[in-house]
Amino acid sequence: MFPVLMERRHQAAGTLSGGEQQMLAIGRCLMGAPDMVLFDEPSLGLAPAIVQSVLRCVRDLNRDGLTCVLVEAERRGVAEARQPRLCLENGRITIAGSGATLLADDRVRKAYLGL
Repeated sequence: MFPVLMERRHQAAGTLSGGEQQMLAIGRCLMGAPDMVLFDEPSLGLAPAIVQSVLRCVRDLNRDGLTCVLVEAERRGVAEARQPRLCLENGRITIAGSGATLLADDRVRKAYLGL
């Protein structure tokens, strides 16, 4: 899933880059064979190329049958998600719809995307 980790297999986890640590965390999670995984801002602080790799991994896992809940403010992650998108405020769904619908909503753009 993450070939770069094979190259780093003799390296201590704390010395990996942020993106490599995120990949390692996903891999460790999957070792438990979960039925569902919550990905909380997996792109936070990562380089754009690594963001795409991590989001591709989430999409692939979901496509392969794993239930994935993705909490993400990164615009491409929101827009490219294939499943329903929801905005929650104080535990209540306030906006639901396609990625295009959410990205066009001024409340979402201002509160979550800084646009």
